[in-house]
Amino acid sequence: MSSAATSSSEKALVESFHGVYLLCSLNPRMKGRTYIGFTVDPERRLRQHNRGRAFGGAWRTSDRGPWAMLLVVHGFPNAISALRFEWAWQHPRRSRRLADVAAKRSSERMFEYNFRLLGEMLRRGPWNRLPLTVRWIRPDVRFAEFPPERTPPRHVKVVTGPVASVKPNKKRKKKGQQQEEEEEEEGGLICAVCIEEVPPADQIQCLSDRCRSASHLLCLAERFRQQEEQEGAERRILPLRGTCPVCESGALWGDLVRKKKLSGTYKPRTGAEEEEISEEEESDSEEEEEEEEGVVRTQSDERNHS
Repeated sequence: MSSAATSSSEKALVESFHGVYLLCSLNPRMKGRTYIGFTVDPERRLRQHNRGRAFGGAWRTSDRGPWAMLLVVHGFPNAISALRFEWAWQHPRRSRRLADVAAKRSSERMFEYNFRLLGEMLRRGPWNRLPLTVRWIRPDVRFAEFPPERTPPRHVKVVTGPVASVKPNKKRKKKGQQQEEEEEEEGGLICAVCIEEVPPADQIQCLSDRCRSASHLLCLAERFRQQEEQEGAERRILPLRGTCPVCESGALWGDLVRKKKLSGTYKPRTGAEEEEISEEEESDSEEEEEEEEGVVRTQSDERNHS
């Protein structure tokens, strides 16, 4: 799979956002300093970092900016999953999943090391089975590409462009809940796998608006597992991907579950619904280093040196 990013100038709107981001200091005195953190609102979090600790920023970023958010990884099923990813990225030497990854080389910039770690993490369990998106935020920064030996799984999207966290649409959610109540009164839909009635609480629907067929959670999970076994994959409790039994369109299991959890507010590949996390709960821990060389070169820097 090519690691080339899909570019978009339009701001992506993500409901129930859970992401882990990488900051770089643009302060000439702090060249090479990076910061890894978790957020439910990337735009607000960046403002907090740049305004300082008194406004909710982390103490390790206070008076060391301005900071630029280079990339954010989002699409985690919940806050806990994202926070575990953040911790491992910050502390690779203490993470049992990354203990065998080579330590930072003396000639390696901190950004290069962080990016190398990210490539390794996206290829390892449990993260290699999540429907994640790696998003390069700044259009004026040359994004790095994953080398062939660290190319993420093909279901992980690599995109460029701004992103904003938005609250779930309450009207659409209410409409989805009303639809479930009506279906429960009239009798459940028919499972596309076992051809038996499936109550709303136990049903999972196709992502395609043209199909919207329903299945029992367990029935569809077993269908997906069987398809993966036929392709030579190891059998797991939770499948990774499969096809709809009616329209045969492909889908990631994580996306299907996310659609069900958001109860009608789902937009493909946008995050998951969880309890709201206050600004104070956003992580302030990180793995940071100072180096004599800069982390990235902006297009304006390149023009000045040409």
